[in-house]
Amino acid sequence: MFAAVMRLDLRIRDAHSLKEKRHVVKGLMAHLSRTFGVAVSEVDHQDLWNRATLGVAAVAPQASQLERILLTVQNHVRQRHDVELLGAAVNHMENPE
Repeated sequence: MFAAVMRLDLRIRDAHSLKEKRHVVKGLMAHLSRTFGVAVSEVDHQDLWNRATLGVAAVAPQASQLERILLTVQNHVRQRHDVELLGAAVNHMENPE
C-alpha cells in the first residue's frame, strides 16, 4: 500500500467575500473527493477571501497508480476557471502499513 498527501495552494478567482470563497472551495473539495476518491480538506488561509490551501490525501496499492491519481487531481484543478493553482507539493509516506 502506498499513501501520499498533496498540498494545493490556490487563488480563488472572482471571489469578493468569504461566502463566495466557501462556495467555490466546498464545491471543488466535494468534486475532487467524489471524482477521484481522495480525501480533501481546507488546511490554510481560511480567513482570506481570495486564497485557499487544500490538503489532498490518497492511498493506492501501487506507487504508479498513486502518482497518476495525484497528477490527475493537479491537472484537473489547473484546468478549472474559478481557481488558479499557485503551487503544489507532494509528500509520500513510506510503508504506511
